[in-house]
Amino acid sequence: MTSRYPAIASDIAKLFAARNTHAVEVAVLQPADPFLDMAGEDLRRRIFLTESETGQTLCLRPEFTIPVCLDHIASQAGTPRRYSYLGEVFRQRREGGNEFFQAGIEDLGDRDIAQADARSLADAHALLSLVLPGQEVTITLGDQTVFEAVLAALGLPRGWRMRLARAFGSAAMLEAALADLANPPRNGQLAGAVAALVLDGDLEALSSHIAGGMEQAGLSASAGRSPTEIARRLIEKAELRSVRLSNEAFSALKDFLAVDVVLDGAVPALESFAAGAGVSLGAALENFSARAKAIEALGLSTAKIRYDAAFGRPLDYYTGLVFEIGAENGDRPLAGGGRYDRLLTLLGAKTPIPGVGFSVWLDRIEALREKAK
Repeated sequence: MTSRYPAIASDIAKLFAARNTHAVEVAVLQPADPFLDMAGEDLRRRIFLTESETGQTLCLRPEFTIPVCLDHIASQAGTPRRYSYLGEVFRQRREGGNEFFQAGIEDLGDRDIAQADARSLADAHALLSLVLPGQEVTITLGDQTVFEAVLAALGLPRGWRMRLARAFGSAAMLEAALADLANPPRNGQLAGAVAALVLDGDLEALSSHIAGGMEQAGLSASAGRSPTEIARRLIEKAELRSVRLSNEAFSALKDFLAVDVVLDGAVPALESFAAGAGVSLGAALENFSARAKAIEALGLSTAKIRYDAAFGRPLDYYTGLVFEIGAENGDRPLAGGGRYDRLLTLLGAKTPIPGVGFSVWLDRIEALREKAK
C-alpha cells in the first residue's frame, strides 16, 4: 500500500484475504458506454468524460462493479469467484472531494442466491465492524424482485412496470411516477413528424429521426441518453398515458410501499399484504424468506435490520436485494450494495452469471474514525 491509501487499507486487505477473495485491480480509464447505459441517472451526471485518440468515449472510473465484471468476462475466469478491490473512484460531488477511495467485494457465479446475498451483507458488516469498532450501525434492506412481483401481480402493463422499476431507488422519481399513474398527464406538444412516429410506435424510425436532429444541433449522444433511449421513452410515455390503474390496485400498491418493518417481521408483513390485496408473490417471497434465514444463520440479528419495501439504490443494474449500512444517526451510508443478475450478460458474458456485491466509502469511514479519537 502506498502512502496515498487510507491508514485502514492494510487491515481491509487482510479481511478480504481471510474471506477468500481474489484481489483485483482495474484500469482508471474505462469505456464510458457501460456506465452511461447501465449505471443510472444519478451516477451518469457525475461521471468525468474524456475521449481517446480514436474517438472512443472514456471516463475516469466512477465505481468498481462494472469494471470488475468487465475484467472477469475478459479473463474468462471460472465461477463462482469472489473479487475484492480497494482504490480510487472519481465522481463530481457537491460535498467532499471528487477523488475518493472505495473498497468492496463482488461475488460472481454463486447459484445459491439467498446464501450469496446474506454473505455479501455479512461481509460489509464485518468490514465496518473491523474499521469502526464499537460504532452502532443501521442496516436497511430493499428488494427489487419483490417490488416487481407486486407490480406484476397487480396487473400493471409492461410499460408501467418498467417505469416504476426504473424509479425504484429514487424517492422523487417514484413519487412522480405514482402521481402520473394516479392522474395520467395529457399528451405533450410534439413536433408533427415526431408525434406521428410516436403514435405509430416506430422505434427504429424515431431513433433515426432523433439522431439526425441531435447531429444537426451538434449534440453528442455520449453526453446523455442515446437516440434509441430517447425514442423508447417517448413511445413508452405515449403508451403510459392511456393507462389508469383501478382505485383498488393503486391503493394496494401504496399499502405495499408503506411496509417498513424489522427483518424478522418482514415475511409475515408481506404475507399479510398479499392476502389483503388478493395477490400472490410466489417465488419472490420464497426467496426473500430464504435470504432472511441465511442472514440470521450468519450471525446478523434480523431484529436489528430494517426492511423498507420502498427502499432502493440509484443504480439501474440492480435486480434483487439492495442494502445500505450507515452509522446510527448518520445521514449518509457507509456501505451499499445489492444483486445484479442481468449485468454481466448486458456487458457481454455469453451465459448468465449471477452477481451480488457491495462498496464502502472509505472517506466517510475515516471521518468517523477521526471524530471518535
